Amino acid sequence: MAFFAKPRSSARLGCRRRLFLRSFSSEHARDNDIVIVGGGPAGLALAAALAANPIAKNSLKITLIEGGDLSKIQDWGMPPNAYSNRVSSITHTSQHFLNRIGIWDYIEHARTNPIHQMQVWDGVSGARITFDASVIPESSEMARMTENLNLQRALLRKLSDTPSVQVIHSVKVKSIQREAGDDNDWPLVHLSNGATLRARLLVGADGFNSPVRSFAGISSYGWSYDTQAVVATLNHAPRGPFQVPNNTAYQRFLPTGPIAFLPLSPCTSSLVWSTKPHLAAALNKSSPGVLEQLINAAFRLPEPSLQYIYKRLLEGAKSSEEIKEEIMFRERSDGISSHSAYASATSMLSDGGIPPDDAGCASSPPSFPLRYNHAESYIGEGAGSRTVLVGDAAHTVHPLAGQGLNLGLGDVDALSRCIIQALRHGGDIGSYTALIPYARERYFENHKVMSAVDKLHKVYSSTAQPVVWARSVGLEVINELDSVKAALMMNAGASSRLQNASGWDLFAKSIESLAGAASTSKMVSGMIGAGMQELAKNAGQRIFGRP
Repeated sequence: MAFFAKPRSSARLGCRRRLFLRSFSSEHARDNDIVIVGGGPAGLALAAALAANPIAKNSLKITLIEGGDLSKIQDWGMPPNAYSNRVSSITHTSQHFLNRIGIWDYIEHARTNPIHQMQVWDGVSGARITFDASVIPESSEMARMTENLNLQRALLRKLSDTPSVQVIHSVKVKSIQREAGDDNDWPLVHLSNGATLRARLLVGADGFNSPVRSFAGISSYGWSYDTQAVVATLNHAPRGPFQVPNNTAYQRFLPTGPIAFLPLSPCTSSLVWSTKPHLAAALNKSSPGVLEQLINAAFRLPEPSLQYIYKRLLEGAKSSEEIKEEIMFRERSDGISSHSAYASATSMLSDGGIPPDDAGCASSPPSFPLRYNHAESYIGEGAGSRTVLVGDAAHTVHPLAGQGLNLGLGDVDALSRCIIQALRHGGDIGSYTALIPYARERYFENHKVMSAVDKLHKVYSSTAQPVVWARSVGLEVINELDSVKAALMMNAGASSRLQNASGWDLFAKSIESLAGAASTSKMVSGMIGAGMQELAKNAGQRIFGRP
């Protein structure tokens, strides 16, 4: 017997079918082809991707379970000038996938903002690199910023128009057990409302503390970083008629962790500041005025001056004027002109600073711990068979590269294609044989990105002079090589052209062609070698002021 959950208003969605909750007798388990645990972006996207395929739509019985109240997300809305704190950058590759499964049309595009350029620099040496979407073939933007809730709402609106997917929300998973019999029997998912679901394939999209991963007996490895991410929404004046639009992302690598300023609209940006736990706690307790001063200082002041400001904050300096005076004194001591784009305590700038110096917090900044975690397998075996992991249940990564959501959507894309392929060949979608192509496609790809992000975090946390010199020279050299930067951006998903190849493949081919030309002519080879040496020498001189 089916019944609707508590009555809800349908004004926001017009005639769209509402999410409903079914209750079933606990005496009998209800058979499902696929049970997805987790109503975050990864779980919802998998349900939508399968429902978008005619074969899967007509042959699969899919149920998604979420412990939270998804009706709040489906009815979510904010004023045009207000934004939620949790945001993500959606790469071209992810946009291509969302468009292919019919989700992109459901997203409120007025609440998205393109990133055309990214400026990244070393907080110790000042070495800088600029990524620009104009160097990528057939691409006008590197990524598009949007709130997580905007994406989740779009996914729910799409699923509300899809009768083949049943969404059970406000119900928790009580336990997961194996049917009595051999290891190939189906998992039984017992819910808090008394219902029991029997799954041919159980998908864990249930986050870092995944019950599905625990049931499958899949261990994971990783560590917690000694940092926390402070997130906030910042308001600032819109750009003037002679300025570029607010389409540039800024990121400065500090020894305590990176700080990023990400554009959300012409006059709103998102802050993600990774720093030490005691500093994060002090920032959370700071008044809006003090926090604004500290944010602007973190993008501009040299590292020794920042350390002194941190010390004053921890000693109890709570007045906005007191912090402002300290920052102004430090700017004068460091030779930063009040008219410089790097000055943070002045409002005399007409160009707004880097980023805008008038940025102020629109909300109190929450913080959360950062960690690295990777499951040892994405597929359950033996007693944990007929299970598969996607998204944060499979991997958790530092947010400095903005790849967490995109990795999860990549998992969903690969798994949905894997399931559809098994259906086409009449296979068992829950078998290890049917699922192994998904693990082969995604595990190493995710590991590459996660390892690179982890190494970046650790390299830029060091203040040792040899490490600073090496990373700074490398950054300055890469900044002069547009082909390398284009390959890096394409590898990070900034272009939808490379669906089955890596941007590094393009880079490798260009290097191979260059090597072939060099072997043909010793003169060209000598010029390249001398040019690279001169480039590295000049970079070292720019960074450290000496050969």
